[in-house]
Amino acid sequence: MNIGTPLSPSATRVMLLGSGELGKEVIIALQRLGVEVIAVDRYANAPGMQVAHRSHVVTMTDGEALRAVIEKERPHLVVPEIEAIATEMLLEIEREGIAEVIPTARAARLTMNREGIRCLAAEELGLPTSPYEFADSLAELQAAIDNTAGGIGYPCVVKPVMSSSGKGQSLIKSPQDVEKAWDHACAGGRVKQNRVIVEGFIDFDYEITLLTVRAIGAAGTVETYFCEPIGHVQINGDYVESWQPMAMTPRALEKSREIAAAVTGNLGGRGIFGVELFIKGDQVWFSEVSPRPHDTGLVTLCSQRLSEFELHARAILGLPVDVSLRMPGASAVIYGGIQETGIAFEGVAEALAVPQSDLRLFGKPESFVKRRMGVAVANAPTTDEARARAKLAASRVRPVKAGKAE
Repeated sequence: MNIGTPLSPSATRVMLLGSGELGKEVIIALQRLGVEVIAVDRYANAPGMQVAHRSHVVTMTDGEALRAVIEKERPHLVVPEIEAIATEMLLEIEREGIAEVIPTARAARLTMNREGIRCLAAEELGLPTSPYEFADSLAELQAAIDNTAGGIGYPCVVKPVMSSSGKGQSLIKSPQDVEKAWDHACAGGRVKQNRVIVEGFIDFDYEITLLTVRAIGAAGTVETYFCEPIGHVQINGDYVESWQPMAMTPRALEKSREIAAAVTGNLGGRGIFGVELFIKGDQVWFSEVSPRPHDTGLVTLCSQRLSEFELHARAILGLPVDVSLRMPGASAVIYGGIQETGIAFEGVAEALAVPQSDLRLFGKPESFVKRRMGVAVANAPTTDEARARAKLAASRVRPVKAGKAE
């Protein structure tokens, strides 16, 4: 793909569907390569909108509204950044040749719904996963757990089939937890759909994100590249810190790459994929995949020569990629802490005084207690030192009501 000049007839136009903190970094990476970028989200002044050439507020689960904005802007590439999108319309747009969907419309459709991607991985590709069942009611959920002929049993994890970042997820330890978990899942889904997946609990040692890039190689064909594995801590399914590289046995790393290659190869297209895996010794289980940059991959802003956002931008444009590690690094989340619009941040200077640290304050217009409002990243000779520095830097940033910052 030749790259034109933004805001001219030769412009290479890319539209992001979803313009949060991850989309913002992708937009910046695309802008640096001379791309004209259109940001779309469900609310005004989303982080990515603040750095795009133009933006639109659209209910992206409304297929006709989605089609209208794509037909108006006529982007060359449409890049989904979230799950809650009318993917059937993306299939139509791709089929009619209106725009190329990244990585493919089929990949966006399958990965938006945990049912689609889990069935693909376990049943079509035969990859190792946790035992699972789907349920459309509280009674079906209870039956899936209790079924004497191989039920899921306790403990288990319940998630909405359509959600992300841990929203609506619960760990069930006993029958007393089931109804509460069902209600939480129904309230936490991206789409109003009372369908959940219940997964058997795997006694894993740790979990990783294996960033997998499908990009044009030297031979002019799509090749698969792997970043160094990323370790992470999640609380209630939501990432709170990550580090790279994660120490693994050679066999576990080999299996992880085999699984990631199988899943992403089936999904096809170009771009970066965040493949989540459970690890115990040399054993590896597939968990989930996102066909876009992953929140745990924010660590790559400091750890890799090219961040996951730069890799995604290059890959979708058909440009060469470099997945090499620069230095061990870590990230730690900065939460809003308060419910307020237009907050300010104290302690930024103190945070940046931490050696080899950096910050990203996302610019979200509204803060919630547990909303991710920023991230601290840091480097060090080891990941343990990097984690300590990132957490220290994050702890020094204090969200406050507007007008109260020093």
